[in-house]
Amino acid sequence: MKLLRRRFLRLAAGAAALPAVSRIARAQSYPAGPVRLVVPFAAGGTADILGRVWGQWLSERLGRQFYIDNRPGAATNTGTEVVARAPPDGYTLLLITPPNVVNVTLYEKLNFNFIRDIAPVASISLTPGVVVVNPRLPATTIPEFIAYAKSHPGKITMATQGNGGSAHIYGEMFNQMTGTDMVAVPYRGEGPALIDLIGGQVQVMFAIMPSAIEYIRSGQLRALAVTDATRAAVLPEVPTLSEFVPGYQAVAFQGIGAPRSTPTGIVNKLNAEINALLADPKVKARLADFGSTVLAGSPADFGKLIASEAEKWGKVIRAGNIKPE
Repeated sequence: MKLLRRRFLRLAAGAAALPAVSRIARAQSYPAGPVRLVVPFAAGGTADILGRVWGQWLSERLGRQFYIDNRPGAATNTGTEVVARAPPDGYTLLLITPPNVVNVTLYEKLNFNFIRDIAPVASISLTPGVVVVNPRLPATTIPEFIAYAKSHPGKITMATQGNGGSAHIYGEMFNQMTGTDMVAVPYRGEGPALIDLIGGQVQVMFAIMPSAIEYIRSGQLRALAVTDATRAAVLPEVPTLSEFVPGYQAVAFQGIGAPRSTPTGIVNKLNAEINALLADPKVKARLADFGSTVLAGSPADFGKLIASEAEKWGKVIRAGNIKPE
């Protein structure tokens, strides 16, 4: 009887170990086929460009195609839901950007819970915003702009890429911290907003750096300040907003997420490969072209960033009574 019992326990222990062995094997062989990277924006914008760059880098590094699936709509909620409902096998990933954390507060009811349903895999980069104005506006510095805005309450029109977008919440936080009263004018994306700013239909925009940098360089737009706490290497002569508005900081982050319950081994492998790419000088230089800096870290580090950003922008949204369109 004792012999039979020992044999049974050995078989039971072996059977219990099989799932763990299987998970390790899957992680080691991953990816065994093409991987879909869902970009919840239309083609051609900043996020799409960044997603395609990362798709190419990961394809080259891992020897399998990482292809872009553009799923725009509902302020990134359409694409995010696609990933939240995808099989948790590592073959459907999400490009995570600030709207994902903003939407946690902005939308009262969604068919998914971003914090619960999307597992953080790896942070990629930080990209500052830049306050740009039409050159005809009689303000060449932030103090001059604040004075002009206060003398024209409710008259300064601020272009945004939609309610709750980065340009909107960055400008709303500026309103709250300076006592100004700029009026948000929503557009369907950064491109149309910047074109109307150049044309003079609106007066200011808190734009993400990559979308505005060439217009600044050409003189079509005037840069007053960057929204990070430190000056941007691509615009070293432009001051930070915090030099005039102490405590102001607004930086867009980019990263990769996966459906919850994606095997830890696959998450860790992706994280290691992405961090290895971020250490490559060529990758750092390419991201610098966008005005971005690398942000390496563990999945847990990225999870903490997501939580802190959701809390920060939730306060701004509630204080500004911002609602979705």
